Amino acid sequence: MSPDSMPLGSLRSAAEVNEQIRALWLRAGGSLSAQERAEYELLVVEWAAAIRGKIIKAA
Repeated sequence: MSPDSMPLGSLRSAAEVNEQIRALWLRAGGSLSAQERAEYELLVVEWAAAIRGKIIKAA
């Protein structure tokens, strides 16, 4: 799913998603497997949606 097709906002805050991204990198030891890379990509899209939702609310 592309970031443009994601609904605005996120169920979790950007900070929550960011913590999950950091935890993933720590568990992976700095080198992601294919499965971890896919998880990372989904988390980044979710984080971006959370940031976008926050910006839209502020406007």
